[in-house]
Amino acid sequence: MISMVLFGSFAILVAFGAPVGVCLGMASLIVLELLPNTPPVTLLVKSAVTGANNFVLVAVPMFILAGDIMQGGGLSRRIVASAARLVGNVKAGLAYVNILASMFFAAISGSSPATVAAIGSNMVPEMEKRGYDRGFSSALTAASGMIGVMIPPSIPFIIYGVTANQSIGDLFLGGVIPGILFGAGYAVIARYLFATGATACKSPLNEAIEKLEEHNRARAQEKAETAQSDDGNTIWALLVPVIILGGIYGGIFTPTEAAAVAVGYAFFISMFVYKELKWEDLPELLSRTAITSATCLIMVVMAFAFGRLLTMEQVPNQVADLITTVSDNPIIVLALINILLLLVGMFMETVAAIIILTPILLPVAQSVGVDQIHFGVIMTCNLAIGFCTPPLGANLFVASSIGEVSLERVVKALIPFIYAMIVCLLLITYVPAFSTFLPSLMN
Repeated sequence: MISMVLFGSFAILVAFGAPVGVCLGMASLIVLELLPNTPPVTLLVKSAVTGANNFVLVAVPMFILAGDIMQGGGLSRRIVASAARLVGNVKAGLAYVNILASMFFAAISGSSPATVAAIGSNMVPEMEKRGYDRGFSSALTAASGMIGVMIPPSIPFIIYGVTANQSIGDLFLGGVIPGILFGAGYAVIARYLFATGATACKSPLNEAIEKLEEHNRARAQEKAETAQSDDGNTIWALLVPVIILGGIYGGIFTPTEAAAVAVGYAFFISMFVYKELKWEDLPELLSRTAITSATCLIMVVMAFAFGRLLTMEQVPNQVADLITTVSDNPIIVLALINILLLLVGMFMETVAAIIILTPILLPVAQSVGVDQIHFGVIMTCNLAIGFCTPPLGANLFVASSIGEVSLERVVKALIPFIYAMIVCLLLITYVPAFSTFLPSLMN
């Protein structure tokens, strides 16, 4: 009865458009206040305070702030320029630049929508100039942006680590190879579409290639003229992930301390080296960060009370029994979990889904021998796909806005990349080494 009222209240509130954090808190309050034989309402307060009183959670607003500073301070533009130097001089080069720049920025921001906004604002107009359709460019940016929650630092990995009591550092390492795998999958799709003339370019394939080669020659000349000054500036942007990840895995500081270091470094470089961030920009930047962080953390603390009620009602055990009743074969169990997570990712925000579903699904995965780090990567990759699927995919809305194209046009162009996502997800699910190899080297 309690479980039905809890989930029913939550679903009704979500359907009316209430924020997810409010839905979690109100659903818990309704159960505690109205139903008999439930704990006192003070349980909600105690659970929320206990959930918020976690040192690791400080990393969440810090990484959000670091990403905002880097976006406003010119680092994202320089990351795009660096990616162009590496892969911009080949066929379909600008598509590769988009993917690689998103992977670079992902190693800084830890946020998928932030990656789409930062890279898309630079890449979509540039790709349109070279014959790429805006729908295709926006779709590629949306797909590449979801790598932002896999390549460390990753806010969803931090939330999973707190919820499942797992090492944040191991989770960060576990996401590196899957992130690269997704990026490689997108590159293959982009190259195939470009080679077959199926990228919806405005001009025929040969003309598009000719335009691209002409653009590359112009860029080569431009780089030759500005290399001395620009290369020295770009290196400061590329040092950010090196400092963050090198400090964590070198034992110099914790992931939370790394987030603070990232903020300090990004502020100094943006303000005093690149000089693109001004003092008058700080109030708006801090306000944006505060709103994003508050939205995320309210979901976190409210979900702790929600999860406490689920545990008291033994919902995790009931779900585990239900799934294992269908089959105790690990392949079937993981397939069912993947289907569930893909559906949830279409309708629920990633952080909220991780907090709610981890206590329910992790025991199921463990019962069939799945490593907890491996499961964290599976869950994060599943829910990351939700960033790119309607009706609530955040990357779709950001890419549509940045590219100034309709949502339907972005979704249509995104379909080939969704195929690549599913293939990569299956590889990560059934080949644990993709997730566990790097963490095993550190232990």
